[in-house]
Amino acid sequence: MTTQHPGQQAAANTAANGQFRSDPAGATHSVPMVAFQGAGKRYGPAGEGGFTAVESVDLTVGRGAITGIIGRSGAGKSTLIRMVNGLETVTSGKVLVDGVDVGALGEDGLRSLRRQIGMIFQHFNLLSSRTAFDNVALPLEIAGVDKKTIRTKVGPLLDLVGLGNKAGSYPSELSGGQKQRIGIARALATDPKLLLSDEATSALDPETTQSILELLKRINAELGLTVLLITHEMEVVKTIASHVAVIDAGRIVESGRTFDVYTHPQHDTTRTLLASALKLPQWLRSTVKPQPSAGARVLVRLVFFGDTAFKPLTGRLVAELDSDLNILAGAIEEIAGEPFGSLVVSYSAEPDVVARANRFYAETGLATEVLGYVA
Repeated sequence: MTTQHPGQQAAANTAANGQFRSDPAGATHSVPMVAFQGAGKRYGPAGEGGFTAVESVDLTVGRGAITGIIGRSGAGKSTLIRMVNGLETVTSGKVLVDGVDVGALGEDGLRSLRRQIGMIFQHFNLLSSRTAFDNVALPLEIAGVDKKTIRTKVGPLLDLVGLGNKAGSYPSELSGGQKQRIGIARALATDPKLLLSDEATSALDPETTQSILELLKRINAELGLTVLLITHEMEVVKTIASHVAVIDAGRIVESGRTFDVYTHPQHDTTRTLLASALKLPQWLRSTVKPQPSAGARVLVRLVFFGDTAFKPLTGRLVAELDSDLNILAGAIEEIAGEPFGSLVVSYSAEPDVVARANRFYAETGLATEVLGYVA
C-alpha cells in the first residue's frame, strides 16, 4: 500500500466552526504554508514583571521549502516555533498555517491542526517502554486509527528512514541517530503537510548530524513536505535550508535566501553567528582585536561566488597590495546547493595598503568582511 502524503497533493485548509479541515483535492494555493503577522508572545503582566519572548514578527515560510530560524540561546526560537502548532498562545498579532489563524481555533480545531503538523525534538522524546514500531504508531493510535491501517503505514515509514530492520528494538538499543530517525518517522505518521524541527541535531555528533540533514532533505524532496527548523548552528542552516531568518532578542533582524544572507550579512547578529562558524585556529581567534594598534595586520574574509569564483583574484590582490599577504584559513563548500568559497587573509593595516585593497575590491566586485586586527 502506498502512503499518500499531503505534500504530494494540492489540499487547502480553512477554519470553519473552530475546525481545521482540508479542501477538496485539486485546490490551488496562493498563501504561504506559515505566516507570522506581527506575532508576539509575552509572559506575565504588561510593563514591569512581564517578559516578552517574541515581538512583532513578520515572516513567511514558503510551501514546500526548508526554512531555518537561527539565533543564540534565549533568542526566542523555541517560543516562535511552538506558536505554529499552538503549544504557545500568541498574545499579539497572528500566526497563520495554510491561511488558518491558529489563535482562532478551538480545542477540536487545534487537535486537527496538530495532526497535520509533525514535530521532531532535540532529545527524541521516545517512550522507553515501546518498541520503535510502537513509538511510530503512537500518534496513529491517539488519532483512533485501526490496527490494520497502522501496520500498513508504520512499516513503510520505518523503511523511509532506513530502519525497517529495527521495528522491534527499544530506544535503549538504538544509537542517537537511530532514535532521531524513529522520531522523524513518528512525526510523519499522520501525513503532515508541515514538519517542525526543534534543534533536532543538537545532541548528535557531526557525522550523524549530516546523515539526519540528508534524510530531511530527501523527505522534503520526495514528499514535498514544508520544513521549518530552528537551530543555533550556522552549519545546519547552510547545509539544508533554502531560506533563513535570524532572530535576536525576540525579533527577526534579517531574513532571505540562505545564500544571500550568508554571503552578504547585514546585521551584527548575523555577522557574529557567521564569525563563530569560521574555522579559525584557536591561537588566532584569541588574538583578534576590534581596533588596530601600531604595526597591526587587518584580518579580512574574502568571499568567492558567482563571477568571482572563477577568477584568479587572490594572486592579483597580492600584486595590487605591493605587500605580503598571509592566507590563514579557507574552504570551498555549498550553501543551499550553491557553490561558495572563502579565504581568511591578513595584510598590513597601514592606511595606504588598506586603501589599495579597498580599491581592488570595488573594481573586481570581490565581497569582503573585516574580521578584526591581529598583531
